[in-house]
Amino acid sequence: MAALSGGGPWRRGWLPALQVVRHASKAVTRHWKAMHFQRQKLMAVTEYLAPKPPVPEQCLPPKKEVVEEEDGYVRLLRRQVAEAFRDNRMIVVCQYNPMPNEDMLLMRHYLRKHNIEVKFFLNEIVRPVLSQSKYKNLLPLFVGRNIVLVSPETKAKEMLRVLRGVPQINLLGACIDDTILSKKGVENFAKLPSLEASQGQTVGALALLPSQTCSLLQRGPVRLAALLDEYIRQLQAGASPSQSSEAH
Repeated sequence: MAALSGGGPWRRGWLPALQVVRHASKAVTRHWKAMHFQRQKLMAVTEYLAPKPPVPEQCLPPKKEVVEEEDGYVRLLRRQVAEAFRDNRMIVVCQYNPMPNEDMLLMRHYLRKHNIEVKFFLNEIVRPVLSQSKYKNLLPLFVGRNIVLVSPETKAKEMLRVLRGVPQINLLGACIDDTILSKKGVENFAKLPSLEASQGQTVGALALLPSQTCSLLQRGPVRLAALLDEYIRQLQAGASPSQSSEAH
């Protein structure tokens, strides 16, 4: 048999290449084993539970509102605050600093002479009352320890005279005749004249205008009458010389 391409006898035919494939087989060393009972309970307890979809509010039963009843003493104090602000024309808020009891008694005595009373109200009592009234703009003044000076009369000048001798009491603001005033406003209000003097000045100013009007209206007729009198006098003076010459 002839060679296909010449050469040695080992090239006489084509032989496929041989490949050795080794399959690595792994031994099964793990077998299924039942979970321990304690572990099963632990897994059941720690199992994740997806939250349930929320229920619409209209499907829920109405909630019962729990109404807290106020203490009777608190209601009494709030009623006193409301009466103090309603029955007095002058309400002054002051900052209170610690002072001897003798000085406090002396100050209250001098203020009582001018019909001015000193009230001690807690901020927890005053703030709810003022927030629902026309005095709610006074709420920023009730911070810390305060005292309230009330009077049915607007005696701001006398009050400032007494407080000037008590440095422990600092004026913060006031409400006089339903008008909220700052410290400077109270001082300016105290400089105003009394109501009687203001009324007298107003009456004088009103009476001055009619008197001036009356004098202006009477000035023309009076001047006209004076001119007529002067004219008649001149006529009489001119007629008397002519009559005397005719007589001669």
